[in-house]
Amino acid sequence: MSNKAQIFDSRQSMKNGQFEVFYYKDRRPSDIGVHHHDFYEIYFFLGGSVRYRIEGRTYDLEQGDILLINPLELHQAHIKPDTLYERIVIWINRNYLAELGEFDAGLEECFVHDPAKPTNLLRPDMVQRAKLIELMEKLNLESHRDRPDSALYAKSLLIQILIEVNRMARKETGDTDENEEPDLISRTLTYIGNHYKENISLDALASEFFVSKYYLSHTFSSRVGISIYRYIIFRRLMAARGLMESGEAPGEVYRRCGFGDYANFYRAFKAEYGISPNEYAAEFSSNKP
Repeated sequence: MSNKAQIFDSRQSMKNGQFEVFYYKDRRPSDIGVHHHDFYEIYFFLGGSVRYRIEGRTYDLEQGDILLINPLELHQAHIKPDTLYERIVIWINRNYLAELGEFDAGLEECFVHDPAKPTNLLRPDMVQRAKLIELMEKLNLESHRDRPDSALYAKSLLIQILIEVNRMARKETGDTDENEEPDLISRTLTYIGNHYKENISLDALASEFFVSKYYLSHTFSSRVGISIYRYIIFRRLMAARGLMESGEAPGEVYRRCGFGDYANFYRAFKAEYGISPNEYAAEFSSNKP
């Protein structure tokens, strides 16, 4: 990359309602915990030593790898200390990506996982990698310019990047690391996704999958990066946000998302997002066009 690297910004929310692009190159990156966000992310790994976790899937990254991260997927990068860490990150608003796909180009397809072998990873060849670097360099440059035509040019570059990534995604499925129990955690994640509204206990999960609760707890934490309890809370909070964004009142939402009472919902929401459910609902409503 010939563009000047930016100072790392630890925020995990978008300022722009369309897309944002970042180019980072640092030796001591800030530690970002397991997190999720409401937009799509294209993560282009350029250098360093990184193990990346996304929804229980683990990727030991190679230079030039691309990760495609869906809204609300829990993820975290584990970076080896004192190594130069270089990457390009593109965030894309969900509604904006849908608008870009108005010509039926299928620009969202690359973010759709194959249920038989879900993966977030693309591994471009040298020609593909060089083409993407050139496009992303231009996108990064134009996104931070203030010329009359910069916004339009940046939009066209983003569309080109999405087309290239989608073409790659149609040709390959990527690779995930082998591990001792390849199916247990994915089945646990699916079960929680289908039953988060219910009272899920560790004992019940262990019984469901015929394993020791200690083994399940340890394996889940090592693969996903957080405890089963914390993941269930995440899933409930994600569902609550979606309901509030569709106009439902916070005082009713908690009942539909598995929280026993409003006080527990309030505490969990405030701890995770820094604002109360009512404040979030009001803020989201005021930002609607």
